[in-house]
Amino acid sequence: MANLKELKNRIASVKATQKITRAMQMVAAAKLRRAQEAAEAARPYAKRMSAVLGNLAADYVGRHDAPKLMAGTGRREVHLLIVCTAERGLCGGFNSQIARLAREHANALIEAGKTVKILSVGRKGADALKRDHGDRIIDRIELRTVKTIDFSIAAAIQAKVLAMFDAGEFDVCTLFYSQFRSVIQQIPTAKQIVPVSVEEKPMATGAVYEYEPEESDILEALLPRYIAMELFSALLENAAGEMGAKMSAMDNATRNAGDMIDKLSITYNRTRQAKITTELVEIISGAEAL
Repeated sequence: MANLKELKNRIASVKATQKITRAMQMVAAAKLRRAQEAAEAARPYAKRMSAVLGNLAADYVGRHDAPKLMAGTGRREVHLLIVCTAERGLCGGFNSQIARLAREHANALIEAGKTVKILSVGRKGADALKRDHGDRIIDRIELRTVKTIDFSIAAAIQAKVLAMFDAGEFDVCTLFYSQFRSVIQQIPTAKQIVPVSVEEKPMATGAVYEYEPEESDILEALLPRYIAMELFSALLENAAGEMGAKMSAMDNATRNAGDMIDKLSITYNRTRQAKITTELVEIISGAEAL
């Protein structure tokens, strides 16, 4: 059994840890509100862009003159996986769930004889995948110094992806991220972004639209922006999901620390009481012997 000094030091250590986890929970809660508002604000724009793109692209499905970002290369041999995770841990299973989905997808492709390349956005994704697929990670994009997610970050990633596609370095690109639902629910998601695959969603029933300039010209300009928007939405959803998961994880850690403190305090008091009782018995026994 631990002595009183060891128990006292351990209680002090757990109390210090509890202060840290409580502070981290409060910081995550403050950041969550802003991140959630940003993610929710981007959803209507992304949804509307998808509807416009679906309406424009309906006439080009299967046509030989369809834009390359829609038609693809005609092959599905080389796959690029963009794995978006957080830069830091202490957020429960948030990062591991995204990495697990990407790993399962990569393993299935490899078993089918496909070539897999991985672009990691966020340090934790690369850390989780490097053991099984370290040789397939072609680049890492770290966002540790980024304070606020803005569109320029997504645009830079989009430019890199499109440059690779134009150079013929991959045929299919799939985006992995976590869709934010609530503080306790983040859904790992895989979405193909190249070739762009959107369902036709007419903006108004029975409406007839005339486009200026030509539909093909609009698509050529809209498709790259659509890919950037998908990347931007994924980063915003991840930011909100990370803070929600971190808030929940730190709340659990704070409560667990409280339970541990209570148990250690009971053990400390019982040990102290037993020691005092033993000393009293020794004093009484010594007095009676005299």
